[in-house]
Amino acid sequence: MRRQISWKRAVFLTALLAAGASLLPAADTKLPASPLPLEAEYRMGAEDVIEVFVWKEPELSTTVTIRPDGRISLPLANELEASGKTAAELQAEITTRLSKYVVQPVVNVMVKQVNSLKISVLGEVRRPDVYRIKNRVTVLDAIAMAGGFTDLARPNKVIVLRNTAAGPQRIRINIKQLVDDDSKSPFLLQTLDTVYVE
Repeated sequence: MRRQISWKRAVFLTALLAAGASLLPAADTKLPASPLPLEAEYRMGAEDVIEVFVWKEPELSTTVTIRPDGRISLPLANELEASGKTAAELQAEITTRLSKYVVQPVVNVMVKQVNSLKISVLGEVRRPDVYRIKNRVTVLDAIAMAGGFTDLARPNKVIVLRNTAAGPQRIRINIKQLVDDDSKSPFLLQTLDTVYVE
């Protein structure tokens, strides 16, 4: 009797597993990838210091600072637009230019010093100024860097001025509401944003 029950149980489990297996995706079926919170590759800007190394060509290797107009000058490669490019993009362009003069140039571009990341905090704050930043900051961080609000400040009337490809933007932020509402995510600033406190 026990053997019959265990045999029936085994058949039932086998059938259940077979049915369940058909519900599982096949090995080659691609499941939708979850988006990874990767930071975009850094794009250089004015005042950044970069090192251009050309293998076996010491006279072509140099360290330069990106000028305010966003350009750099290099031996043989001449004037290049560097601002807004990644190190890999600039490296490819220098390689192309040098290949006219050097056989199979091996170029490496490294960002030595980041100086272009900055924001401005103006208006009714204790220390209005331009602040260099090393990573992403929120509008609250920016106001804290500037020493906080003055007595005349209106925290419900803060404006972030931002230049975009579509043109200048004016983003109104109510700091009091932002602090009181836990469900709202912090407002992240972008480089060259201006925070103005009325």
